[in-house]
Amino acid sequence: MKRRTLLALPLLPAPALAQGFPSRPIRILVGFAAGGSTDVFARSMAPRLQTLLGQPVVVENRPGAGGNIATEVAVRSPADGHTLLMGTIGGLAINPTLYGNLPYDPLTDLTAITLVGEVPNVLAVPADCPFRHVGDIITAARARPGTLNFGSSGVGSAGHVAGEQLNLMAGIQTVHVPFRGGGALMPELLAGRVDYAFTTALNAVPQAEGGRLRILAVPNARRVSVIPEVPTVAEGGLPGFDGMDWAALMAPRGLPTPILAQLNQAAVTVLRDSELVQNMAGRRLVLMPGTPEEATAFLRAETERWAPVIRASGARPD
Repeated sequence: MKRRTLLALPLLPAPALAQGFPSRPIRILVGFAAGGSTDVFARSMAPRLQTLLGQPVVVENRPGAGGNIATEVAVRSPADGHTLLMGTIGGLAINPTLYGNLPYDPLTDLTAITLVGEVPNVLAVPADCPFRHVGDIITAARARPGTLNFGSSGVGSAGHVAGEQLNLMAGIQTVHVPFRGGGALMPELLAGRVDYAFTTALNAVPQAEGGRLRILAVPNARRVSVIPEVPTVAEGGLPGFDGMDWAALMAPRGLPTPILAQLNQAAVTVLRDSELVQNMAGRRLVLMPGTPEEATAFLRAETERWAPVIRASGARPD
């Protein structure tokens, strides 16, 4: 499946309302603190879902363990549609390999409702850094193996695995410096205590516009629509490089088909709302609504794609 085809899926016919659903407030679990891109997705969708579904929709932040805490709460909740999870690439596709002993499997213990959106990351360096192209980082790292460092918002984050992918594909050795979230990473990157980082465009673009950061590339296979002027890492000399970050709306395993259909229809309607699309683009986020089947196939492909990168990197949980 080509991931970009999800952007053009047709709107599905409205399903018949599931009998008695929803009968009480719906909660969307977020495995990270308020303010990050995952939280932005959830809080932007919640009031619109509430209007469509006729019950309060609340966002509940359960940060910790790279999203595992929120994911486990979702897995152990009743499969009645009243508990949802805003899952991420980390919690759904990376952590099963990174941790190795999770008490659940996201692919079998959760039900995919829809992909929600892409979280564009960028490869950024401090403004006074001499690096101006991806190749400059690679050249410096080859000249001084093990001396350059790259930061991320945490072990198992999209920024972490993108950095490890760069090491593997370029044949370089750099040191990973994990932080507890993008908010903690950014001051260190701005101060030059971190040589470079794959971090969210949401956080990096305003700093670049203010002259405090320099953005070198996006890790995606293609240029990103909300920052089209930024070249890809592949254009910088590493064909095939792709470190796309994303979020997906999930529910516990065993969700009845009528409820799944109703939730998918509501979520897709919300994610195709023109006002929300424009609002998210202003935050450098790209919406990607689709069917449960498309989302399931996507999650499986991402899990399989990142497993060898994580194993080869030797990364371990915090």
